[in-house]
Amino acid sequence: MGSLRSKILIGYLFVVALLAGLALFGFVQLDKIDRAIETRRSTTQFLDLVQDIRNLEKNLALNRKQADYQEADQQLGRAAALLDERRDDFVRMASGQRVDALRASMGEHDKLLGEYWQALRTRAAKAKSLEETVQESRSGIFAEAEQMAAAAEAEVGRALRHHRLSLVASVGLLGLILFGAGKLLSRQVAQPLRVMEEKMQAVARGEIRAIDLGSSDREIRSLTAAFNRMLEELDARQREMVRSEKLASLGTMLSGVAHELNNPLSNISTSTQILAEELGQAEPDYQRELVEQIDSETDRARQIVRALLDFAPERAFRRESVPLQPLLQDTLRLFAGQVPDSVRIALEVPADITVDADRPRLQQVFLNLFRNAVEAMPAGGELTVRASNAAPEAAQSGRRPPRGAIVGRPLVEIEVRDTGSGIPAAALPRIFDPFFSTKDVGKGTGLGLFVVHQIVSEHGGSIAAECPPGQGTHFTLRLPAGAPVAEAAT
Repeated sequence: MGSLRSKILIGYLFVVALLAGLALFGFVQLDKIDRAIETRRSTTQFLDLVQDIRNLEKNLALNRKQADYQEADQQLGRAAALLDERRDDFVRMASGQRVDALRASMGEHDKLLGEYWQALRTRAAKAKSLEETVQESRSGIFAEAEQMAAAAEAEVGRALRHHRLSLVASVGLLGLILFGAGKLLSRQVAQPLRVMEEKMQAVARGEIRAIDLGSSDREIRSLTAAFNRMLEELDARQREMVRSEKLASLGTMLSGVAHELNNPLSNISTSTQILAEELGQAEPDYQRELVEQIDSETDRARQIVRALLDFAPERAFRRESVPLQPLLQDTLRLFAGQVPDSVRIALEVPADITVDADRPRLQQVFLNLFRNAVEAMPAGGELTVRASNAAPEAAQSGRRPPRGAIVGRPLVEIEVRDTGSGIPAAALPRIFDPFFSTKDVGKGTGLGLFVVHQIVSEHGGSIAAECPPGQGTHFTLRLPAGAPVAEAAT
C-alpha cells in the first residue's frame, strides 16, 4: 500500500469483485423469478386440468356418455401426475400437508367418479346422491387449485418487485462505492497534485525554495523529489547566470577602474617627483602640501580598490543595513571611466537612507542600470538617481503588492532615470525575461535586466520600468528599508 499503483490495483480488484458479486446476486434473483414463473406455469396448468375435469363431469351428468367419463378420468390422471411430478413447486405455494391432502382428495374423487359412472350406467337410485358427493369433492379440488394458482401469480409479482428493488439498490450501491472510490482517488492523486501546483506557484513567487507534500505514496514522493532536484538545478543555474553577468559587469568596469586609478597614481607620482627635487630647498609649508596631496590621492586610490574588492568576491547572500548614498557613490566611482563627458550624473539621495540588502549584489543592480542608461544616451544626456522613504506595500492605496514583495514593512523607493532613447512599448513587458535584449546582435547578452530583477526579488523588493514618450526610461525600485544610519553605524 506504499504506492498509488498498488492502491489503484486494490481499488480495481474491489470494483471487479463488487461487480462479480452484483452479477451473482442478479443471477440468483433471475433464478428465483424463473422458478416462480415455472411454478405459476405448473399451477396454471393444474388449474386448467381441474377446470376441464369439471366441464367433463358436467357433460357426463347431462349426457351420460362413456366418452365423457373416460376423458374426465384421463384428465384427472394427468392432473394427479402433474401434482406428483411438480410436487416441490406446489409445496412452495402451500404446505406439504395441503399438497398431500389434495393428492388424497384427487384419489378419492377418482373412486367417486367411477362409482358415479357405474350408478349412471345401471340407473341406480344412488346416482343422485353420488352426483352431489362428486360435485362437492370437485369443488374442493378446484378451490385448492385456484388458491395455488393465485399464490403462484402473487409469487411472480413479488419476485419481480424484489428484483426491481434489488436492481435499484445495486445501482445505487455501485454508484455510492464508485463515488467513494473517486473521492479516495481524488484525495490520493488529485489533491497532492493540486497542492503541488500551489507549492509551485509559491516557488515562482519566491516564498519557498522546496516542495514538501507530506505524501506516503512512492510515486508522489518520487515526483516531489524530481521537482526539488529540478528547483535545485534551476537555482544553481540562476546563480551561475548571476555570477556570469557579474563577471561581465566586472570586465566592463576594469577599463574605467584602470582610468580612475591612473589619475591618483599620476598625481602621486608627480607630487613625489616634485617633493624629491625640492627636498631640503622648498618651504616646509609647500612640502607639507605635497605630502597631503600624496596622502589624499593614496586614499582616493584605496577607496577605488576597496569598492572593487567589495564587488568582486563571490559569497553567500548576506543582508545588512547598507547606507544608500555611499553605496551609489562607490558604484559611480567604479563606473566613472565608462561615463562620457556628454553624460551628466545627478545623485539626489539623502544621507540618512539605508536599505536592508546584500551590498555587492545591490551594487551589481545599480551597475547594470547605470550601464544601460549610459548606453542609451550615445549623444549625451542626464542620468538622475533619486531615493526616498516609502510606505509599506500594504498601505499603497489602489496598488497591488508586487509578487514576492515583503508586505507590511518600511520601504525605500529608488528612481533611476535617463534621457535616452527609451524602450519600445511592445518590448517593455519582456525586458526582465532572460536572454531578451533590445540591443543589436553582439552588443548585449539579454541577462542584465533579468539578473537585476532576480536580485531585487531575492531581497523581497520589486522593480518596474516605464518609458514616457520623449522622456527616456524610468526604473523604480522598492527595497526593504534598513536600520537608521546611527543604528547601522553602531
